[in-house]
Amino acid sequence: MINNKLATLLSVSILAAPAVSAVEVYKDDKNAVSIGGYIDVRAINTQNQTEIVNGASRINFAFKRQLKNDWEALALIEWGVNPVGNSDIVYNNRFESIQDEFLYNRLGYAGLSHDKYGQITIGKQWGSWFDVVYATNYSYVWDGNAAGVYTYNKDDGAVNGTGRGDKTLQYRNTYNDFEFSVQTQLKNSEFYTCDVSNITEAQCQTKWEAGDATAQKVEFNYTFGGAVTYNVTNMLTLTAGINRGEFDLHFGDGTTRSVEDIIYGAGIIWGNINAPGLYAAANINKNENHDTDNLGRLIKEAVGIETFVSYRFDNDFRPFIAYNLFDAGDDYVIQPNFNADPNDVFKRQFAVFGVHYLLDDNTQLYIEARKDFGDFESANKEQQALMEQSEDDGITIGFRYIL
Repeated sequence: MINNKLATLLSVSILAAPAVSAVEVYKDDKNAVSIGGYIDVRAINTQNQTEIVNGASRINFAFKRQLKNDWEALALIEWGVNPVGNSDIVYNNRFESIQDEFLYNRLGYAGLSHDKYGQITIGKQWGSWFDVVYATNYSYVWDGNAAGVYTYNKDDGAVNGTGRGDKTLQYRNTYNDFEFSVQTQLKNSEFYTCDVSNITEAQCQTKWEAGDATAQKVEFNYTFGGAVTYNVTNMLTLTAGINRGEFDLHFGDGTTRSVEDIIYGAGIIWGNINAPGLYAAANINKNENHDTDNLGRLIKEAVGIETFVSYRFDNDFRPFIAYNLFDAGDDYVIQPNFNADPNDVFKRQFAVFGVHYLLDDNTQLYIEARKDFGDFESANKEQQALMEQSEDDGITIGFRYIL
């Protein structure tokens, strides 16, 4: 069996949820199967619209098999579940918001683990970088958009491995009070981006092949990353990590540029989000060529900060406040983008206030409100409006049923 420290570390790599929960549905002397996830539905008012939307609902199946010499085989598959249908509002995580299929892939990996030698897994899984910044990810509705996780305009971080990385080989282990993770993405991928809203990748590729200046082809190959966690006490935890990759940009006008994608940073955590009393977390990162603005334009460099503070009272009400800052400054767009003005400014900044009511640890009602303090400036006011659109104030009431 996996030791307690390693099991705790691995749970972070499985689910980004305030309560990691699973129900064991089968067990014999050799095999075990469990089901986890949650259904989250919410009513949101933002961007002058009110809708019922999906709250990143998901279901996962975890498999374990005991092997000889204290080895264990494991596998996990997780699908996103959309119980409410398509949404017209892209309010936080674009990857989740635009899904109109009932099931879609979130995670899928398999590997081996051992008490002494650690765990190695292969597949689509949470990146090592997430170990550094996950602790501020407990606002249910608006979160994670300054920590460098959900990259490429609030997607799932699959491309550069800082979120749910595609084609990832990862190793995890513990040593005394330290936990560590290292990984690489072994892939050769290309995709197309356009400085145009509401366009499919196929349409963007057609524009690029025609030499359109609004289109770029991105060839993104291997990435590497690592993280370390130091459990100073049973209440205080420190984290640090780095992730790096390289890719080639082929602009529609024929220009080509090789670019380094890098992010590095650190975090601090006090307490346990599920325990009574105070919980607080903060992290900071510096990144270069790692993310895009709300128009899909690559950002040369930026600083990201996230903080989260909550207090769970004896009556199981848990009020919280969170703050996110992603500051790219001005003249932030890597050239040549046809619509990039050196005076454009991109500063994502907002606070979230809310209360979670835990009917029990796995059944929760919540209300959250966002206040935007961002600064998005462009001489082209139509373009500025597109930059600002998904950064609006908002309020949400929701219900989460954790399996």
